[in-house]
Amino acid sequence: MCTQPEYDHLEFPGVVPRTFLGPIAVSITVAPLVYITDFLQISKFFTQFIVRSCLGAFVLVGMSSFADGVYNRFGSSVKNWFYWAMITQFHFMFYITRPLPNVFALSLVMLAVGAWLRQQHGRFIWYSAVAILIFRAELALYLGLILLMELVAGRLSLINLFKHAIPAGVLSISLTVLVDSFFWQRWLWPEGEVFWYNTILNKSASWGTEPFLWYFYSALPRALALSVFLVPLGLYFDPRLRTLLLPAAGFVFLYSFLPHKELRFIIYVFPIFNVAVATALSRLRMNSSKSMFHKIIAFGAVLHLLANLGSTGAFLYISRHNYPGGVAMRYFHLLTPPHNKEHIHIDVATAQTGVTRFTQLNNNWIYNKTEDLYPGGHEMMSFTHLFIGASGVEDKALLPYKKSHTVELEVYGFDRISLDIKSSVPINFKMSPKIYVLKKK
Repeated sequence: MCTQPEYDHLEFPGVVPRTFLGPIAVSITVAPLVYITDFLQISKFFTQFIVRSCLGAFVLVGMSSFADGVYNRFGSSVKNWFYWAMITQFHFMFYITRPLPNVFALSLVMLAVGAWLRQQHGRFIWYSAVAILIFRAELALYLGLILLMELVAGRLSLINLFKHAIPAGVLSISLTVLVDSFFWQRWLWPEGEVFWYNTILNKSASWGTEPFLWYFYSALPRALALSVFLVPLGLYFDPRLRTLLLPAAGFVFLYSFLPHKELRFIIYVFPIFNVAVATALSRLRMNSSKSMFHKIIAFGAVLHLLANLGSTGAFLYISRHNYPGGVAMRYFHLLTPPHNKEHIHIDVATAQTGVTRFTQLNNNWIYNKTEDLYPGGHEMMSFTHLFIGASGVEDKALLPYKKSHTVELEVYGFDRISLDIKSSVPINFKMSPKIYVLKKK
């Protein structure tokens, strides 16, 4: 088996292998547009917008299917308020265009839950199998709880389960093994290796840990913004929501046993909780004609969407300044003559904050992301430029290069929010140095 040696995953394979099936689906979809941009000699950086827009469209297709399921179960008013709640919250909309395994799985999860709400068990099982076996194994906790609930309630028989689950499982594993073994140049089941590494070996904890209840007191409130206060009210108004929210809450609880936590790991439940928010908004709006008190409560509930937009604006501003690596790469290309023969090293901090293949615009330059090179060692000294994450010119990461390099760029990024109630502008977004571009003398 062989693939082109310049593929990024062969040069810099990362910690665990990931499936290529999601990127292949996106690539096939955007290929005509990419060919046009290549023909017109448009910067390949623009291709990144095309690719990410396509991925976002995939998620929105799944979201639309889920919303149709909400309509079938809870009515048109809840569906409409659901959309309003979702578009005023930052994190879900922020993530749906990011090429992460969670996002590729997100569209399938939405399709699966939408099928479940319409009691289309066959489709639910097929979508679930693809999401779990190809993209994110931990979704067995969430979608498995829904499946168990349907079996216990008698809405799904074991015969019907195995009728769909066996072929869906065999086809999903066969497809990912065959395709991904070709690209990785060895026989493997990517998501099986990821599950073993992150869960069984618990190696993901090396990237940081959070307290057990972190998803409940930090991630969910941030994702739902002020809407989080309407979730209990929605449950009060419509007991049918318990069936929808119980598997979602159970998934978050069970997944909390894994010490390494990130907000994106539970992104699948954000729309689920927003159905409860939408139910509360719908019922309060309908009850607003009963009295002035009901009108005030309904107005306040609807007004919270504007507050959500305010927090979304703040998050958007912060996120704009959270990618200093990408900013550094952009300015480096603008300031450096394209005919120069540059050999660039990109450290971990730079690679994690905005540098992608799409930002590497000059085919005549060499971009290297090799990790764990000895600071100031022979290999590091062989590069013409170094992109290094540092908090200032006296940072120890820059000390080995003080005599051999000059600072060509200093890029700032978001550091913290500062509060000063005595100031005319009480809330300030503080920036600090994040990335330095060094040039060899």
